[in-house]
Amino acid sequence: MLERYRKSVGHLHRAELVIPLGSQTFSKSRAQFNVGYAPLYASQARGAYLWDVDGNMYVDLINNLASVTLGYSWKQQNRLVAKQLRYSTGMSLPSKLEAEVAEKIVDLVPSAEMIRFAKNGTDATSAAIRLSRAYTGRDHVIVCGYHGWQDWFIGSTNRNKGVPEVSQRLTHPFSYNDISGLKSLFQEYSGQIACVILEPMSREYPNAEFLQDVVSMCESEGAICVFDETITGFRLSRGGAQELFGVKPHLSTFGKGIANGYPLSVVCGRREIMAEMENIFFSGTFGGELLSLVAANFVLDMHLKDSICPGLETIGLELLSRLSRVIEEANMERVLEFSGHPSWTFYNWSDSNGFSANEIRSFFLQEMYRHGVLLLGTNNISLSHRGSAAKKIVKVFELVMHELRASLENGSLSDKLLSKPLDPVLKIR
Repeated sequence: MLERYRKSVGHLHRAELVIPLGSQTFSKSRAQFNVGYAPLYASQARGAYLWDVDGNMYVDLINNLASVTLGYSWKQQNRLVAKQLRYSTGMSLPSKLEAEVAEKIVDLVPSAEMIRFAKNGTDATSAAIRLSRAYTGRDHVIVCGYHGWQDWFIGSTNRNKGVPEVSQRLTHPFSYNDISGLKSLFQEYSGQIACVILEPMSREYPNAEFLQDVVSMCESEGAICVFDETITGFRLSRGGAQELFGVKPHLSTFGKGIANGYPLSVVCGRREIMAEMENIFFSGTFGGELLSLVAANFVLDMHLKDSICPGLETIGLELLSRLSRVIEEANMERVLEFSGHPSWTFYNWSDSNGFSANEIRSFFLQEMYRHGVLLLGTNNISLSHRGSAAKKIVKVFELVMHELRASLENGSLSDKLLSKPLDPVLKIR
């Protein structure tokens, strides 16, 4: 164990007595961070920075799993949330704010005609599946990407323990940009597909016409097309990937950055499909929780002025250019390459000099943490990743990449890797 993480390890021992894995979220737990060689618990965060319980400061590229788009503790947003606290966080009747926020989403999202709120991405995607099944009278679902922890999706992955086999048989994955694979599934389950749900973009840009072909195929087969924009929404473009690529799905789900870190998600879409909400049962006490709606209202006003997504792209492009230059100067292009959108950029590692991609990635993360940059597998950009924060990322990245190159060339990487490499909890994207 490194001394700089001593308090994190101590708190983990306490937390695991009452919380499985010591965390509410797999992606924030010891399943992703090596005990004793990475920070495990945070104490505070502001702007682009996070402090762990040991007092170590990091430039944070995880950004609460891509839910932060402005920066932590954004002052103007916090003032509005604090003001709402005077009047209550929730009441026995709906607030007018529900309709006001919904109207702004309708203005921003091309396919949105009606809206329902929830708290997590899984809430919204599961609502979209139930709506699709109710509207079509069919049961089978085709999936592409990551869509949450509910049985209907997770049963199709390697984390399917506890999911009834009957549920697993109703979900069928296909690969992104593989329109022929999707066509084959429609042929195999002809007349049985309720919907296709996919992330409209993650690691790869869509091939020409791919997204429109998915929508068109759904329409010809009598199925619903659902875009899961939990991450891409209000990040790639203010109207989501559907606006960026000019394609309208039948239903969409949003979450993450819609409220700059406050818990809110959305299912929205065509009026005739959303009207089924009156017939199915989708209801939660905190769907209209007011602090998150106030936070979202502030963020959506910024989107209406188009003052977030262009900034995210500009910051992401500049950072990507500087990091790519470092890779080129270190002659590491065969080991690491980037993909995805500039505001949500993926690290793609390759085996090298007898070391696996996972070993190389683990060493890279170990050293990035040690030098004060927090990340996992992506750069999740916020508007706060400017100036000194960006300089710190590049400086640390350059230091670590040159150390990585030397360790690969002289075969010392295993000796310098202080802990066992962690395998991904769930490999989807």
